[in-house]
Parts: sequence; C-alpha cells; structure tokens
Amino acid sequence: MEGYVAAIDQGTTSTRCMIFDRGGAVASLAQHEHRQIYPRPGWVEHDPIEIWENTKSVIQASLAKFGATRQSIVAVGITNQRETTVVWDRRTGMPYLNAIVWQDTRTKEICDQLALEGGQGRFRPLVGLPLSTYPSGPKIKWLLENHQNLRQAAEQGLALFGNIDTWLIWWLTGGPDGGSHVTDVSNASRTMLMNLETLDWDDEILAILGIPRIMLPRVVPSSDPQTWGSTRLDGPFAAKIPVCGDLGDQQAALVGQTCFSPGEAKNTYGTGCFMLLNTGSQPVQSKRGLLTTLAYRIGNESAVYALEGSIAITGALIQWLRDNLGLIEKSSDVEALARSVDDNGGIYFVPAFSGLFAPYWRSDARGAIVGLTRFVNKGHFARAALEAAAYQTREILDAMKSDSGVELKALKVDGGMVYNELLMQFQADILDIPVVRPRVSETTALGAAYTAGLAVGFWDNTDDLRRNWQVDKTWHPAMERIKRDNLYKGWLKAVERTFDWVE
Repeated sequence: MEGYVAAIDQGTTSTRCMIFDRGGAVASLAQHEHRQIYPRPGWVEHDPIEIWENTKSVIQASLAKFGATRQSIVAVGITNQRETTVVWDRRTGMPYLNAIVWQDTRTKEICDQLALEGGQGRFRPLVGLPLSTYPSGPKIKWLLENHQNLRQAAEQGLALFGNIDTWLIWWLTGGPDGGSHVTDVSNASRTMLMNLETLDWDDEILAILGIPRIMLPRVVPSSDPQTWGSTRLDGPFAAKIPVCGDLGDQQAALVGQTCFSPGEAKNTYGTGCFMLLNTGSQPVQSKRGLLTTLAYRIGNESAVYALEGSIAITGALIQWLRDNLGLIEKSSDVEALARSVDDNGGIYFVPAFSGLFAPYWRSDARGAIVGLTRFVNKGHFARAALEAAAYQTREILDAMKSDSGVELKALKVDGGMVYNELLMQFQADILDIPVVRPRVSETTALGAAYTAGLAVGFWDNTDDLRRNWQVDKTWHPAMERIKRDNLYKGWLKAVERTFDWVE
C-alpha cells in the first residue's frame, strides 16, 4: 500500500499533526499551543473547543506544508493526554464545563471519602490504579455533582463523557451528526472504571461512583480494522479517511519505541515523566506504588499490559522557571544556565506542585527547594530542576525492578527533554545504565500512526515496525558509585520534606 499515515498528538500543552512514511520518518509536522487555565489553586483546565479548533488547524497546516493530497493519507491515528476529562452535549457538541486536566487536584475530598472503605487501594485489584486525583472516574463524579442538571442529562444519554481521544474521534467522525463515541483499552484503563480482565466498564465501580454507564464510550482495540468512522472535515481532510488508531500518549510512546516484548521499557520526558514496562499478556499488580495499565491491543489479539511509573512534573518545572520566575527566556535555555555551574550547589528541587505521583501517591505533598545557602544562584536552580527529572525516574526504575524482577540493560527515552545533553548524561549516571535515544524521537505520535497503519495493512505486523527503530545516540554512565549513592540519598531526604504539607 502506498501513501502516508497521519497522527494527531493532542498533549497537555499543545496539539500536533504529524505525517509519517512507511519507514517511520516524519514527512510533515504542524503544532499549536493551547491555554492553561488555573481557576483556583490546584485546579487545571483546558477549553475543549479550543483544542478541537487547534486540531483542525494543525491538520490543515501539516498537509499544506507537505503538499499532500487527501488521497495520499491512508489512515488517521490519535494519541492524547490521558485522564483529562470532558463531558459534552451529544446534540450540540458543546462541553458542559472546561476539561478537567489530569494534573487537577479538586477531587481529593472525593478520593478521601471513597478510601474510608477499603483504603487507597480499594479498586486496585480490579483496575490497577490507586484512589487518587489522577484518574478520570473521580473527575466525572465531581462534574456530575457540581453542574446543575448534568446528572439528569447523563442518565438520559444526552451527556457524553470522554478523555481527549474520545472527544477528537467523535468530532472527526461527524460530531453531532453520528460521530463515533469510542475509546481504546489504553485510555479506558486510565479512568479507574475499566476492569483489567474483562476490558469493559466495571458495573460495581460505576455504581459506587454514581456514574451512568450510558454516558461512557464503547471500549475498542487500540488498532481496530473495523475503524470507527471516517474523517468529515472540510479542505484536505474532506475525503473519508479511516480513523482506526487510538492510544494514550504514554502507551503510544511504548509502541513508537517498539517495546513489544515483556521486559522492554521506555521513559517519556514531557510535561510529566512516564516510564512504562511491558509485562506481556497478564497484568502485574504492583507492591511499590506503580500503576497496572493496558499497554495496547492490536485487533483481536490478546491485550498487552504494562507497569507504569507516573511523575506529574518534569518538563513543566522548566516551564515554571521560564514563565513564573523568568529565569530563562525559552525552555531550551535551561541547559546553558545549568552548565554555568559545576553541580547543584547542594540543593534539591522536588516539584510536588500537585502532590506526588508514583511511587508515593501523596496528594498532601507540595513542592519544595531544600538545602539553600547564600552560595546558591540561578544556575544551581536550573541544574536542580533538571536533576529532579532524573531522580524521579530512578525511583520509578527501582520500583519496577522490585515488582517485575526485570533488570533493565538500557532505557529507551523520548520526548522534548531528550535533546538536553546534560540531563541525559545525568540520567545515565544516576541510573547506572545506558540511556538510548532513537533516531525518530517523536515516538508518541509515531505510536499512534503505527496503530492506525496496522489496522489498514500499511504495515503488516510489529516486525515491520521494529525494523524502523534506529539508535540516534547513547549516553553511558560515568559517575562513581559513592557519588551516585550520596546524591540519591540526598534526594530521598528532600522528598520526605514535602509530605503532609496540605492538612
């Protein structure tokens, strides 16, 4: 089959459309940022309509840059910021409220109340997730309880829920005019509502949370030969192009990194930081604060599971240095500023802005900078901010080793921060294993393209995809063990200082 595959990568801060050829190379890219809305401390929102308008814009822009015709695009895949929750009117397509973003902490009281019976791990055996402000389920419950008449609309089937993947697929395939209301297994596993064994919504949990099943999308494979409909946009995408690939962003990066065998892992450095370890066809329950999640499902094949370590703030910390403190003009300036000093000056920066995710799951934690002296300058701030991403990754990797018994030989990395040479070398040093960046580092969008392309036969199988993966650069550890151990010991001490801040 000739042609190209398009991927829509809807992330926490921006939306991109990327077009890939058969070799997995990027043929065209367009990107547009959207607003971050902070109505109250701990609340984070996005405007779903703005995201949809940006999506249409980047589709047209990427095709215009490439000069592609609509006939040359054989399939469309979606990848998205997970857990971010939208509820909208099926008749008009208008959201009832802004989207509640995955970082948002407004559901803490709901989670605390649910934990009174059975504790924080009450639903974990069924869904693989602890009770926390992270998943979509408590967000839906909050919306139903805090918007007048929404519950009645939901029970009547007039209000639809979706994460951003569902929202975009619904609009791409017709919106109010017969749009397909679906989500794939990877995104469904992030709601705290999907049973890991049945791969469908769990009626017992729905009843406990008071969520009408009728408002939820149909759960489908990540790569679906049946497709969910075809594009109905004006302009270059006016042709009926199959929409048939869907993955949450971190699972998409796992696929883009071709981690198809149990024991293979990747780490994505974006707004947050997310490490996934393929555990094969059986879910592995974590004893160390990791999440058990669906990695992907290709057609009618068995679902593949993963252990995940989720870190809320990594790249967002660099944005905070830029936007809130004005220490740098653009995010890429952070490396030069960090290189202006030899080390972190004795300080640690724990970015628990919205609590701590894995392996702690402490919504009572808040950010802290510890070890300050008069010696410290803005270069040390920059260096400590970068090092925070590496330390948090070390914590996740240690937990994965304990849960899985797998000793990683190397870590595949992707995301915007992997071009920061200082961070990547420090990451290899603090992990004491090689860190490997692929030639195509846009692995999240590539994973979405792969799922769509597999569904229509553009690629025959995962062996085709493995042949596309090539190494760009490898960083090898060069730090002495005593120094590594002392630095990490200081980090763990700093993390403890952030606990119990919110009472």
